[in-house]
Amino acid sequence: MEQTANHVSALLKLLSHRDRLMVLCHLTQGEMSAGAIAQAIGKKPPAMSQQLSVLRREGIIEARREGQSIFYRIADQDAVAIMGFLYERFCVEDAGQDVELIGISKGELA
Repeated sequence: MEQTANHVSALLKLLSHRDRLMVLCHLTQGEMSAGAIAQAIGKKPPAMSQQLSVLRREGIIEARREGQSIFYRIADQDAVAIMGFLYERFCVEDAGQDVELIGISKGELA
């Protein structure tokens, strides 16, 4: 239980940073390029790059390169579950909207 508490505490600490939380909120909707993430959040690319690096280093997101663009997606299944809940609870206008629209099945949230 102590090891699990350490893992969850570290994950929640990563999520507690506003910019990283915003990155993950946008990635909950699907893969995005670094530039699109920066634009969606309203941050300059260098500032966004720093937060993406933290999330990538911690294994929360993964990146793939396509030409000169880098695309990110959420890789950590615990982060997927937490962000699915947060997205459904705080971001979806219709609280009854099916979370499968954001790529997460209801079974993954249970």
